[in-house]
Amino acid sequence: MRTIDLATTPLRELNEALHRQKDGANEDNWEVLNPRGSHAVAVGVDAPINLDVKGSVGYYCGGMNKKATITVHGSAGPGVAENMMSGKVTIKGDASQYAGATGRGGLLVIEGNASSRCGISMKGIDIVVKGNIGHMSAFMAQSGHLVVLGDAGDALGDSIYEAKLFVRGKVKSLGADCIEKEMRPEHHEELAKLLESAGFKDVKTNEFKRYGSARKLYNFNIDNADAY
Repeated sequence: MRTIDLATTPLRELNEALHRQKDGANEDNWEVLNPRGSHAVAVGVDAPINLDVKGSVGYYCGGMNKKATITVHGSAGPGVAENMMSGKVTIKGDASQYAGATGRGGLLVIEGNASSRCGISMKGIDIVVKGNIGHMSAFMAQSGHLVVLGDAGDALGDSIYEAKLFVRGKVKSLGADCIEKEMRPEHHEELAKLLESAGFKDVKTNEFKRYGSARKLYNFNIDNADAY
């Protein structure tokens, strides 16, 4: 394992070293000490490596991640795993606003709570939150899955497209064009796989409700003008 201490090594050197890693690289396991809330830790990694960050991080940790497995043993600031492509990012603590924003693939797991706009404009990423999420989460979510084991704040799924939302707790309110939908057998199967991938395989899928698009905002309709 390669260990880098950010108390003595500049963050730029860490990210440059991570960017040099490619498929088949012999430095597969990394450990980062003393992140102390640093911004942009492990941004743009493009290799199937394992990275453990021992502490909390600031903005955009794991942004644009591709292939890597990143675990933050603490909390994360805004934009964690923003525009993630593949791989897995796990936050052991809480995540600030717009976690997983615009993510195109991979799995983001937040073991604490997530703040507002979690999964905003998600485009294929899967996000599993053990705790609660804040208002305007999954705003304009295009595809992928958002799974919440706790509660959801106001305006969940506002202007949603085809992303699928599963919430076990209470939803304070639904956003424009977001409605509750039937949980069919295929949705239970999808949800079970997501929960298992996130490490929550003992959670029962029948405790969740599914939400998605009513498909009334795809094209302008004068009868729905008040909803725009």
